Amino acid sequence: MYKLLICFIAGIGAGLGTGFAGMSAAAVISPMLITFLGLPAYEAVGIALASDVLASAISAYTYGKNKNLDIRNGLVMMATVLLCTLFGSWVASMVPNATMGSFSVCMTFLLGIKFIVKPVMTTKESMNRVSGKKRLIQSVICGIAVGFICGFIGAGGGMMMLLILTSVLGYELKTAVGTSVFIMTFTAFTGAASHFAIGGAPDILCLVYCVLSTLLWARVAAKFANKAAPATLNRATGVVLAVLGAVIMAVNLFD
Repeated sequence: MYKLLICFIAGIGAGLGTGFAGMSAAAVISPMLITFLGLPAYEAVGIALASDVLASAISAYTYGKNKNLDIRNGLVMMATVLLCTLFGSWVASMVPNATMGSFSVCMTFLLGIKFIVKPVMTTKESMNRVSGKKRLIQSVICGIAVGFICGFIGAGGGMMMLLILTSVLGYELKTAVGTSVFIMTFTAFTGAASHFAIGGAPDILCLVYCVLSTLLWARVAAKFANKAAPATLNRATGVVLAVLGAVIMAVNLFD
């Protein structure tokens, strides 16, 4: 019962973060499973990534159904992110103390504050004024940057993609989140598969509980986000991210 409760609570945070902001479930689920259930870090990350797959997929479907998904440029960015994550990981393996465990947590909190204080009010009309060629080049460059940094420090993918899509590429918030979760579906699947292949089968009950809870709350959050007005969505996204960031920092301190 205790295991179910922890996994359900972790899934609430991960699902809301995924559905609202394209946040990786690993940022929420991993510290919860490690701190409160004593799971090995590698296994906890594998479970979190597996939870991310279906949650991101259902979120991407919901955003796509509401025409808030840029598949063409999303595929380009996804390819460069995956390739450069591998390169970043290789570089990090040769640099002592290259990891920054608190990066993703701090970024989550600060990005939440950013959405509350300075919301993204870009419209689809202004977003579509950018030429297709320019957007394609931007997607490649940004995918390289996100992939390398994520591989080098081992965290922050979902948040970095959201920040770059809104601040650098000038995406409207809903399209930015939809594209981010679309990319995260494939990156999470790749990560989960490699974790289970290397580390073996995870705790099945934890896996099932986390996957189902994250999937449920991601669906709820994505449906709400696609119906919300831009100002409301910015505030909701900001509050979710800020609260999750603060809670995860508290969990890390508790640990």
